[in-house]
Amino acid sequence: MAVQKAAGAGILPSLPQRSAGWVALFRLYLRFLFWQEFDAIRLSRAFIPPAYPGQALILYCNHPSWWDPALLLLAVTKLFPGRRGYGPMDAAQLERYGLLRRMGIFGVEPGSLRGAKQFLRVSGAVSRHHDTFLCVTAEGAFVDPRLRPITLRPGLAHLARLRPDAIFLPLALEYSFWNESKPEALLRFGEPVRAPTENSVRAWQASLEAALTETMDGLAAESSARNHTAFVEMFRGTAGVGGIYDVWRRLRAALAGRRFRARHQPGPGE
Repeated sequence: MAVQKAAGAGILPSLPQRSAGWVALFRLYLRFLFWQEFDAIRLSRAFIPPAYPGQALILYCNHPSWWDPALLLLAVTKLFPGRRGYGPMDAAQLERYGLLRRMGIFGVEPGSLRGAKQFLRVSGAVSRHHDTFLCVTAEGAFVDPRLRPITLRPGLAHLARLRPDAIFLPLALEYSFWNESKPEALLRFGEPVRAPTENSVRAWQASLEAALTETMDGLAAESSARNHTAFVEMFRGTAGVGGIYDVWRRLRAALAGRRFRARHQPGPGE
């Protein structure tokens, strides 16, 4: 990990490796990947987080899918362009996806005292820089987004007890098929978690879990309603059946002098 230095602030704690160039290139690749695989990435209008300048920012989310790290890297970095993103990952899995080390991802050993200490050390370093954000898939394993009650790994509550001045934002993720052939990638932020009266791990654990549960329930209701106007469209993907059938549909529209619409249910202005 490299040592970072800020003008007028002296030496700041060390941060994981992160290359802005590699992050930009990887985001371009992810943009293409999501364009191929999803109808759209949509952010709930329920709460659009501000930039929180000058404050430590920690996002924590549920973990429904393999897609989560890619979605976070693509969408969340767009919402906080002035901040450098970092996040923990199972050290064994990070060995399989070594390129992520250049994206600010750092390895931890889940379920061990050594891993807990490593998470707190590195996460604490990240949270001391106000031009960064930390993003944690706090369930620590793939969990269906409808399963209740949710259970978060205790490391986040320990971090909150140490950094009660930081902004802890709950973030719900979900992938849902609506009316198109490809799924929607949905995100919803909750309001910052209020610090409990008692600054203890147990109190923080309860507050963090309650806030994320409320955010996930809100997203589940919006997803079930299939109302795209409740969301900001962050990225548009591809639609239609694809292949020869869409070529035939496009040709028929051209011969009839009609505009070809690939989507089963066009959005506003289409």
